[in-house]
Amino acid sequence: MNPFVVIGGDAAGLSAASKLKREDPDREVVVFEKGRWVSYAHCGTPYFVKGEVESLVDLTSLSSDEIEERGIDLRREHEAVDVSTDEKTVTVRGPDGEFEQRYGDLLLATGARAAEPIEGGDLDNVFTLHGLDSAARIRALLEEPSEFTVESLGGGGYVDEDVVRYGDRTPPETVAVVGGGYVGVEMCEAFDAWDLDVHLFQRPDSLLPEFGGSVGERVEETLAEEGVEVHIGTEVEKLSGDGAVEEVVTSGGSVSVDAALVGVGVRPNVGPVENEVELGRSGAVAVDRYGRTSAENVYAAGDCAEARHVVTGESAWVPLGLTANRAGRAIGATVAGEHTPVGGVAGTAVVKAFDLECGRTGLVNEEEAREAGFEPVTVTVDTRSRSGYYPGAAETTVRLVADRGTGRLLGGSIVGEDRAAVRINTVATALESGMTVDEVERLDLGYAPPFSPVWDPVLVAAKVLNGKL
Repeated sequence: MNPFVVIGGDAAGLSAASKLKREDPDREVVVFEKGRWVSYAHCGTPYFVKGEVESLVDLTSLSSDEIEERGIDLRREHEAVDVSTDEKTVTVRGPDGEFEQRYGDLLLATGARAAEPIEGGDLDNVFTLHGLDSAARIRALLEEPSEFTVESLGGGGYVDEDVVRYGDRTPPETVAVVGGGYVGVEMCEAFDAWDLDVHLFQRPDSLLPEFGGSVGERVEETLAEEGVEVHIGTEVEKLSGDGAVEEVVTSGGSVSVDAALVGVGVRPNVGPVENEVELGRSGAVAVDRYGRTSAENVYAAGDCAEARHVVTGESAWVPLGLTANRAGRAIGATVAGEHTPVGGVAGTAVVKAFDLECGRTGLVNEEEAREAGFEPVTVTVDTRSRSGYYPGAAETTVRLVADRGTGRLLGGSIVGEDRAAVRINTVATALESGMTVDEVERLDLGYAPPFSPVWDPVLVAAKVLNGKL
């Protein structure tokens, strides 16, 4: 039998490879990874840049040796450049040239790539945060040259050699962050920890638009209180400078900077297969409930693949870590002979802005709900995170959206400073179960003064929304 071939050595790819080897130890498994790093936590990179995570290897889940001990043939620095589903081959470019690898089953776990649609993005000291090498370059630039060594990054020999030139430079004093999404907000905190003057530029009229206006407003206030200069409704036209970035040119003027981070989103990386398998409306690979693509014996998972949205029932692209790990594990089981659904997505996400915690899930914006065929009804409630008499209580804002006709809960967001983010998991569970607002209001959630009021903030919002319905 030809091997199970995996393109991509991160969350989805190695989850699938590991699961298949556990279930079918005799099956040959080959994983191609174009970079040096494998099995790492991309979501932890802002905290490595900040300095809260000391070493790059702290962000890795498995070492190359551990992967190979599982019987997986891991080939780093091998890029899959083409796939033929007719011939069942993958064309691979490695250190010794190009070759063709035959497969019996193939998993596309090629991930996503950073979007860089800004003129001047190729200037020195302009970064994206996509992968451990980019995180290493940013932190190298932030450290004093007299104190910097490649070894101080803790890369275990995998750090890209060009990081040295960033460690030799004078650290910046002013940095621009272009894009007010997850990465942009988290990196404002990271740069602030290095005492930089931080400018955040956001083209829409709200930060974190996927979380709803109430969250965006609180995040903007918090960033401003921490000294970040927030430029809302401001389009960055280009980055300019003589060799290195010196200025951010916007629709309203220009700002002098020494460095810039461009965090305006990612795109599914489907280059090797875009003419071989069906793509969805998002541009990611279309798959069925088992992660199967339109081509025989070809699967896709992670940031390059779509998934079924649990609220709308339609295909959606949600590039997040849990989605990738879960889908990869399920595909490994399916290839081993036990058909396992990859699961749906609700777009559940959490993000931290200094001490402020934000969470979202499902359909948060009314326009999005209407486009999905619902008649949305929304409430936004301010309440307390704990019993009022117990120390540490903080204001918590909950927004819930429901369908008027059925009473079904469609989504929600939460923001606050006292364990607000994790409360979104209650809402996500309700969405997965297809619960109505009335059913959510009657949930028996835990209560004790140190943890919650008698009426948990989610229950308070459900009670108000149920009355409005």
